[in-house]
Amino acid sequence: MDFAKLFSLEGRVAVVTGGSRGIGAMIAEGFLAAGAARVYITARKAEVVAETAARLGDRCIALPGDISTTAGMEALVEDLATREKQLDILVNNAGVAWGAEFEDFPEMGWDKVMNLNVKTPFFLTQKFLPMLKTAATDRPAKVINIASIDGLRINPWETYSYQASKAAVVHLTKRMAARLIRDNIVVSAICPGAFPSEMNKAAKNAPDASSKSIPSRRVGDLEDMAGGAIYLASRAGDYVVGTPLPIDGGIVNGWIPDDFTDPSGH
Repeated sequence: MDFAKLFSLEGRVAVVTGGSRGIGAMIAEGFLAAGAARVYITARKAEVVAETAARLGDRCIALPGDISTTAGMEALVEDLATREKQLDILVNNAGVAWGAEFEDFPEMGWDKVMNLNVKTPFFLTQKFLPMLKTAATDRPAKVINIASIDGLRINPWETYSYQASKAAVVHLTKRMAARLIRDNIVVSAICPGAFPSEMNKAAKNAPDASSKSIPSRRVGDLEDMAGGAIYLASRAGDYVVGTPLPIDGGIVNGWIPDDFTDPSGH
């Protein structure tokens, strides 16, 4: 075993949805630093996708499009198939949130979130299956779904469909993993905590305030997210099947409130 290559992505081809900014861009940058041959990033805003690809270098290729629709997913798959024979790593990161009080929460805010956050990862993986299977010969191909710590515990905000969708992604990851491991495709999930992004404006605009409720006393950064994604995508993560990995500084598994009182009296 060449341990020097344990975390290498040399020669691998990856697609990162929602890869133009935030967590998706962090993962794309990490894959490139780990030696990926090419990383394709996609998102709706073509200019932003192009800017990110230009910033990350020649091995990052922009494939803008709207994958919230079946037609958009099919267009992405067809486009990639004209460029590559196989797909080694698929990161299902594209997502959306919606917040409203319970009494006023709209059906549109439910459907939009569930469609992009749950339906798209399933059907995009389905449509990429032939290219993933082609890659899954000597080494497993990888599918990494981006869930959230909100899929592992509730938060105080009234983002009902978002929290439900991320819990669904966690369970969907396990079910997809059980099926796709037969084809030598390893499915896992990352559950991010507080990372600066357009979806988490609190961590972006007020990191010091956000850090107060994080055991590690800071918000996540590029290295934190890239490190976890590289681990799962590389040889190091080949035996990690169906697992939701919290990358959150301890919010889910390492946090006891300062004013906590054990109701059992212990």
